[in-house]
Amino acid sequence: MPGMNESLRIVVVAPDLTDHGEDDEHARMQAERSRALRIGLLENRFNLVAMLPPDAFLRERIAQLQPDLIIVDAESEARDALEHVVMATRDERRPIVMFTNDDDTTHVKDAVALGVSAYIVAGLSPERIRPILDVAMARFQHEQSLRSQLADARSELKDRKTIDRAKGLLMQRQGLTEQAAYDKLRKTAMDKGLKLAEVAQRMLDVADLLG
Repeated sequence: MPGMNESLRIVVVAPDLTDHGEDDEHARMQAERSRALRIGLLENRFNLVAMLPPDAFLRERIAQLQPDLIIVDAESEARDALEHVVMATRDERRPIVMFTNDDDTTHVKDAVALGVSAYIVAGLSPERIRPILDVAMARFQHEQSLRSQLADARSELKDRKTIDRAKGLLMQRQGLTEQAAYDKLRKTAMDKGLKLAEVAQRMLDVADLLG
């Protein structure tokens, strides 16, 4: 993922306001905010690749565009828009930033739980956009690093349990000591060019098959 520079590819997801009449003040304010957001992104030389509606085709469009960051431009009560984005990025996580004019902060906790990296209320100005996205990217990358470390730790624990089970089976069936059982597994792994846990799992699978 690129750093915070001109090559950062951004997609903005916002509700379609074309069906609202000119006398709809709420829609007019949201349209003005969306326009200010687009201008701010362009002034900061970000690569705004698309403006997308939060519909059933969002997953396919995001998969095709491969953005580095997604901005949700909607009111905080518009949970549907955020849920569409979260579902669209479920298989390939990306930082999500939400901009809203609604100062009701009761939705912040839900938004963060859904995966929002930054939740920005009102006061949108071009000079704020870059530091906001900077922080969102840094937070996302930190969280991804923690997830990776946790996954590695879980995988290592699972492998250790598999190896211990295989050692126990060898000790039981061949009368080996724990060290001898480990050495036998290790030698087999080296001879076959496999990981120790893979050899252990294969041995356990065969033992389960034969009973």
